[in-house]
Amino acid sequence: MRQILIEPTENPKVMKFVADYNLIPGSLELDRTSDISEIPLAQELFNYPFVERIFITANFIAVAKQDTVEWEFVTESLKNVIEDELLANPRIYLQKKKEMYLIYAEMTPNPMVMKFVSSKLLIDGFVEVKSRDEATEVPLAQAIFNEFDFAKEVFISDNFVAVTKNVSVEWHEVMVAVRAFIAEYLQNGGKISNLTPQKHESPVENIINREYTETEQKISDILNEYVAPAVEGDGGKISLIEYISETKTAKMLLQGACSGCPSSTATLKGGIENVLKQFVPELVENVEAVNG
Repeated sequence: MRQILIEPTENPKVMKFVADYNLIPGSLELDRTSDISEIPLAQELFNYPFVERIFITANFIAVAKQDTVEWEFVTESLKNVIEDELLANPRIYLQKKKEMYLIYAEMTPNPMVMKFVSSKLLIDGFVEVKSRDEATEVPLAQAIFNEFDFAKEVFISDNFVAVTKNVSVEWHEVMVAVRAFIAEYLQNGGKISNLTPQKHESPVENIINREYTETEQKISDILNEYVAPAVEGDGGKISLIEYISETKTAKMLLQGACSGCPSSTATLKGGIENVLKQFVPELVENVEAVNG
């Protein structure tokens, strides 16, 4: 509880309520016509009909009253109101509640990549930072690189951040620290990215700047419906980047946790290739990976 001292002034209509710290820079002078929508203390004080004006500066609040009441009957009530309001909003103005981000860590098939999942949407789409030099326009990635020497890559998509580490540490040694850092960064209002996120629907257009052919679109639709949700659940991203009709080969772009993952080849051959052979056997016989 903030301790407030009651201090009379030379003006019998004005009483000072003195705090033990500076309340605001500068000063405020308020009456019943003032905009007090962001000043809960003033709202509470003006609930008393005898309060005419409020002056706030340095470490005190001065209240001017009407002649209809005597200070001896109201000072304690005003003092209690001021103490309660300063406890809730120490700097007078309404405190904005920080947006709470609950972050949990999740393993991915790639042992070098840990996925940090947020309770809130981070970006609509995805941003991939493959090196420290590429992080200039992605403040969250830059903050991670600056804080952790072992961080190699950062992949941000929808509600998660996938961090790729080097071999100098194991995840069980640093996972808690990274999770706490990301949570604090987001809760303090840290900027995530200055870049326009790539869209999940057709990320290949951002890479090779062309539209899918009818055949590629058919393959991509199958990937998006039957494969992408599971891959994204593991902190990665997979997209069709090229189709070679002569050899019936579909080349896949692997990003995030999928890029460089030891199990990605097996996943391509054992899972994705089988799915495509099942749905479009006339189009696909082979699947190859291209790491993003």
